[in-house]
Amino acid sequence: MKKIVLIGPVYPYKGGIAHYTSLLYRTLAEKYNVEMISYKMQYPKILFRKEQKDYSNAMFQVENTQFLIHTANPFNIIRVGKMVKKKNPDMVIMQWWHPYFAPCYRLLCGAMGKKIPKMFICHNVFPHERFPMDRLLTKMTLKKGDFFIVHAKSDKADLLTIRADAKVRQNPHPTYNAFKIRNINKEQARKELGEGQDTKLLLFFGFVREYKGLKHLLKAMPQIKEKLDNVKLMVVGSFGEDKSDYRNLINGMQIEDCVEVVDGYTPDNEVEKYFAASDMVVLPYESATQSGIVQIAYGFEKPVLVTNVGGLPDVVTDGRTGYVVEPKSAEAIAAAIIDFYKQDREVGFVEEVKKAADKFSWTRMENVISSMIEEQP
Repeated sequence: MKKIVLIGPVYPYKGGIAHYTSLLYRTLAEKYNVEMISYKMQYPKILFRKEQKDYSNAMFQVENTQFLIHTANPFNIIRVGKMVKKKNPDMVIMQWWHPYFAPCYRLLCGAMGKKIPKMFICHNVFPHERFPMDRLLTKMTLKKGDFFIVHAKSDKADLLTIRADAKVRQNPHPTYNAFKIRNINKEQARKELGEGQDTKLLLFFGFVREYKGLKHLLKAMPQIKEKLDNVKLMVVGSFGEDKSDYRNLINGMQIEDCVEVVDGYTPDNEVEKYFAASDMVVLPYESATQSGIVQIAYGFEKPVLVTNVGGLPDVVTDGRTGYVVEPKSAEAIAAAIIDFYKQDREVGFVEEVKKAADKFSWTRMENVISSMIEEQP
């Protein structure tokens, strides 16, 4: 049986990439001997002041994970790299999403030596929020890789600008169906949330950042409210220092009666009720590569509204599994949401989401990885 060393965040670390790595481990472990190596220190507190771990639910726990890598300690990183080299795996698979990890991964790859095949799964080739030197740091690190997997056409194009010779495969981001813990239906979820069964319920979910375009969705709500009765938007996510700006926007447009804000990190075991209760999930992003939120929505068989940015149009079929609208346009967002309810699109969209399930399966992801492993001599 071939051996894989998988490197990335897993439980108790929070966030979509930790969930992704855990589910990838489970898929690969059905076919390979997989060792999971994670971080003993992921981000220094001076850079990431929020709590990085969540022990409230161990549903994504990977047994026997080795928490070894201190991302800011070069001596530790080199030591771990040499340890991996001694294991002589058939492939080392690393998660890449931000240039903060550039020094760590460069040292790690160097200590492993050139003979160990290395794969980067690029959740974002470049970060969502760009900064000076990010391109150089990314290029210097990814040139250490032998194989690459991306989830969006835009990421593939970005990768080829810094590695024209990259052996890269594009595969859709697999679905996060592991959040279906209790398998509750819409009626049950709405009872838990205190929402009426006849409410037209929209969901914006996840960390609130400028590039996610929440303000455009909020600006669409007056138009939506005018055309639709009993409509409500739930904004469920952790805000930054600009929370007051969003509050002022809501108050200024007088949409307090149809917008509910649930501020803060949502533990894994509470995700289900919000998605199960909603009719459609809205991602009004100004920029993106891909988004795990779409795949959580698909895991609950929910249609989505996305903007035509990055890899989002790659995973949403306009008029079938949801809507693809122009970014930064409150009018386009409002028109799509009004159409969804006025034309009773929900049942048809849900059926199309179900039909697309195989495209976003973890088995498909495993097949892509396996084909690249088999390319090894």
